[in-house]
Amino acid sequence: MARSQAFDAVGQPERPAFRLGVVWPAREHSRGWLSLYATRLVWSDALFVLVAVLLAQQIRFGSDSTLQPNGASAIPAGIVSVTLVVTWMLSLKVFQAFDRRILGAGSVEYSRVVTSSFAVFGVLAILDLLFNLNIARGFLAIALPLGTSALLASRWLWRRHLAHQRTRSKNLEHILVIGGRRSAVPLMDRLMINPKLGYHVVGVCVPMKEGRRGEMSVGEAKVPIWGSFADVREAVQKSGATTVAVTSAEALGHTAMQELAWDLQGLDVDMVVSPGILDVAGPRMMVRPVSGLPLLHIDKPSYEGANRFRKAAFDLTGSIFILLALLPALSLIAVAIKLDSSGPVFYRADRVGVGNGRFRMWKFRSMVKDADALKADLRNLDEGAGALFKIRDDPRVTRVGNFIRRYSLDELPQLLNVVTGDMSLVGPRPPLPEEVEKYDGRVARRMLVKPGMTGLWQVSGRSDLSWEESVRLDLSYVENWSMMQDFVILWRTFRAVVAKEGAY
Repeated sequence: MARSQAFDAVGQPERPAFRLGVVWPAREHSRGWLSLYATRLVWSDALFVLVAVLLAQQIRFGSDSTLQPNGASAIPAGIVSVTLVVTWMLSLKVFQAFDRRILGAGSVEYSRVVTSSFAVFGVLAILDLLFNLNIARGFLAIALPLGTSALLASRWLWRRHLAHQRTRSKNLEHILVIGGRRSAVPLMDRLMINPKLGYHVVGVCVPMKEGRRGEMSVGEAKVPIWGSFADVREAVQKSGATTVAVTSAEALGHTAMQELAWDLQGLDVDMVVSPGILDVAGPRMMVRPVSGLPLLHIDKPSYEGANRFRKAAFDLTGSIFILLALLPALSLIAVAIKLDSSGPVFYRADRVGVGNGRFRMWKFRSMVKDADALKADLRNLDEGAGALFKIRDDPRVTRVGNFIRRYSLDELPQLLNVVTGDMSLVGPRPPLPEEVEKYDGRVARRMLVKPGMTGLWQVSGRSDLSWEESVRLDLSYVENWSMMQDFVILWRTFRAVVAKEGAY
C-alpha cells in the first residue's frame, strides 16, 4: 500500500486520490451528504410503500373503488390506501427508522423497518377487533408483506449506493482518534481496512508521554499525530474531523472528557467512546447510568429457550423447502458426478457439532476416490494456516467437482444434516475432530452452537480467509447470534456464491 504524504504541522499536503490504507488530513468537511441521504430515504420509502399499497389495493379490490366499513358510509379505496401510506410513514418515524446514527450500517436499520411495519398492522388488527370496523383483512394481508419487502429492498439498494460512493472517497465521516497507541491502533486498523464502513481516519491525538507531532504506523499506512490530548480542539479544526473517537477514556480523565464534549458541541462534531471491546453487536450492549456514571451493560449470549426453538424451527422448515425445490438440480448433479469419475456420489466425513458431539457430514464428492489418502503427499502444497488444509489448484478435484465447488453446490447435501438436527443453515464452520483437539478455551466457544452450512466465514472470503480470521468470524457469530443476522448472512451467501468469491 502507498504511504500518505508527510505530515506538515504548518501547511497541509495536497489531498491525493483515495486508496485503501492511505491517510491524509482533510481540509474541510460537510455533513450535507448525510442530510441528503436521509431525505432521499424518506422519499424512497414513501414511494415504495405507496406502490406496494396501491398494488395490494388492485389485487384485492380490482375495479371496485370503495370499501364499506360496518355502520359507515362507503369510503373510496384510494383514500384508505393513502391513509395507510401516511400511517406507515409515521410509524417509521416513531420507531426511528430514519435515525442518522443507524443508517447505512448494521442490522438495526432493517430491524426498525420491520418492527414499525408490523406495529402498523398490529394496531389496525386490534382496532378492527375492538370496534368491529370490518377492515378488509385480505387487503392488509397483501399490503404488509409487499410493503415490508419493498422497504427492505429500498434500504438495501441505498446501502449499495452508499458503499459504492464510499469506495470513491465520498460520503465519509472524518474521524479523529483520541488515545494511546495500544488502544488507538486496533480501532484505526479496522476502520482503514474497509472504507465501506464509512469512516476516514484523519489523525490521532496521543497522551503526552507518547510524543507530540509526527506519524503513527497503522499497518502499512501512516496516520498523522496532531499532538496530545490538550491539542484535540485544534486538531479537530485543522483536520476537518466530523467525529472524535475516544479510545482511552481512563487516560483522558472524567473532567477532561466532559470538557471535550462541551468543546465539540460548538464545533458540530460528534463524540463517540470506544469501550475497547471487539466483536460485540450493538443489540447486546446498553448504557445504564449509575450515579451519573454511564456503565456499559453487555448481555450474555442467548442460545437456549425461545431463541433455540425459533432457530430450530427455521432450520427445519427452511431446509425441507430448499431440498424439495432443488431436488431436480440435485439429481442432475448426482448423475454428472457418477458419469465423470469412478466412486460414490456422496462424500461423508466426520465433523464435530454442538457440545463436541460427532456426526457424519454429507457433501457431493468433488474429488477423486481415495482423496483423503493422497493428502499426506500434498502437504507441501498446503496454503492453509492453523488446522486448515487448503490448496488453491488441488489436483485431486475432478472436472465436475471443480464446477460444483466454484458455486458451492457440493455443500447442498448438508441440508440433510440440517434436517436431522446435526447442523444449522447458518453457524460456525463445521470443524474436523483433529482440529477440535487443538482448540484452546477461547476457540472452543465455537462449539456452543450448531455448525452451519454457511456463516460469516462463508460471506467474508471463504477459502481466502486465514485460520485466525476464520476463527474470529465464527466467535463473533457465536457471541452475537440473532435471527436477523441469520437472514442477512443467507442473503450475503447467495450473493457470494453467485460471484464465486473465495471458492476453491
